[in-house]
Amino acid sequence: MLANFDGSNAEIQWQRFCDLLWYESDLGIWLDVSRMAIGQADLDALAPRFELAFAAMAALEGGAIANPDEQRQVGHYWLRTPELAPDATTTAHINAEVERIETFGREVLDGSLCAPNGQPFTDVLWIGIGGSGLGPLLMVRALQEEGQGLPFHFFDNVDPAGMSRTLAGLDGRLATTLVVVVSKSGGTPEPHIGMEQAQARLEARGGQWAGQAVAVTMLDSKLDQVAVAGQWLRRFDMFDWVGGRTSITSAVGLLPAALVGADLRGFLAGAARMDALTRVSDLLHNPAALMAAAWFVAGHGQGKRDMVVLPYRDRLEVFSRYLQQLVMESLGKKHDRGGEVVHQGIAVYGNKGSTDQHAYVQQLRDGIDNFFVTFIEALEEPSDIPPIGDEIPGDFLDGFLQGTRSALMEGGRQSLSITLRRFDATALGALIALFERAVGLYADLVNVNAYDQPGVEAGKKAAALILALQERLEALLSDGQERSLQELQQALGTDSPESLFWILRHLCANPRGYQVTGDWGSPAAMKFAKV
Repeated sequence: MLANFDGSNAEIQWQRFCDLLWYESDLGIWLDVSRMAIGQADLDALAPRFELAFAAMAALEGGAIANPDEQRQVGHYWLRTPELAPDATTTAHINAEVERIETFGREVLDGSLCAPNGQPFTDVLWIGIGGSGLGPLLMVRALQEEGQGLPFHFFDNVDPAGMSRTLAGLDGRLATTLVVVVSKSGGTPEPHIGMEQAQARLEARGGQWAGQAVAVTMLDSKLDQVAVAGQWLRRFDMFDWVGGRTSITSAVGLLPAALVGADLRGFLAGAARMDALTRVSDLLHNPAALMAAAWFVAGHGQGKRDMVVLPYRDRLEVFSRYLQQLVMESLGKKHDRGGEVVHQGIAVYGNKGSTDQHAYVQQLRDGIDNFFVTFIEALEEPSDIPPIGDEIPGDFLDGFLQGTRSALMEGGRQSLSITLRRFDATALGALIALFERAVGLYADLVNVNAYDQPGVEAGKKAAALILALQERLEALLSDGQERSLQELQQALGTDSPESLFWILRHLCANPRGYQVTGDWGSPAAMKFAKV
């Protein structure tokens, strides 16, 4: 019988640690949920829900329509175990893409595939938004070794200042920069805008776009059609059944791995091994189920506690950002599968230890108790950082982790810990697969669709409406007549002048030819004209 969480009783907590500890020797991974407030009564109560969740996950992997809102299969698990795909054609396609990615990466890095000017490629400019940017960023930051592979630069936003800075840094090397454009549908505006800016600057500096551009997209998408027509250097496939936030084991993550010389086969093997371990339909012997159960109990099944991610490795500095999309986009839903309003979700934030022991751990220990911490550590240390005197950096890092963990328990605060024997590509694959499965199982526990994103789509539609309104506004003002916000509102038929004010404030702050009279602090009295 599992004892209840009791941070004040060391003997009980040690027994809970022994009872709940999960370990797998091949991967070298430990999971400890003993310091989460999960007890025997919780495990018993969740058992029927987990039976349904395990069955749903098996059906998903078998090819069922797991995303009914979009009538799509969910097949990211097939990417690392292609023989599980529902048909031989898909299996062959996945295997062929991995081979193509490996070959391309090898040819770029050994110089047998060069830029159009005959020189080896020197850099990669990666253009992608959301999972198409976060996954590659994680792969590069986590797996690239010093002096190995190509340096990466990112357009993961439409911030013109960010684009300007990135392009300025590449200015003398644009003719030897490989540009990768990622867009599943090919219709997402952010990568399209980034692509246009990159192409214009690259060609202005003597580059040849067709010989430097790579597309990662679905077959026959808008982007794919552009790449075919323009005879781009390469095209790699995304699949209809892979969502952006679970695309890291597709070309979205494997291509960056290949271009930094990382072990992409090991990465896939780690994910595949963890997938197998998390198919076990026994709650106490399935690490993803243990995590999902701990999340559920901590947040009372309603996400009432935030997930604070503290990896004690610099290579995992951006892991919390990656998990923000995976967890929050998957679980943050207004409606359950039956259409009932539930407002589910788990908020995620974090950075790295021990840096954040000097930042927000003070509040975690003594402030509002509305969170649980996920510690992540790797035991093996690099051999080139020797002891100096009696000080070993890794010992201090471990001491800070254990100290923070103990201080939180003393304050009755919950935490779980993931320990890796070593951190490498295989461990990263396993870690990602563990969280992917935990998210999928948790979604079944709370009965939400983990694979759609209606809130994101709503934001895209609202942005499109604003851009259309700006086009109408600029057309109206093109006659040079001065107008107030009220006059503009009446002419354009908007519910409020507020959006017009926002648009005009941006236009007037830049050399777009607009003239304004009045005080910006008194919008109703202002007038605007195009000169």
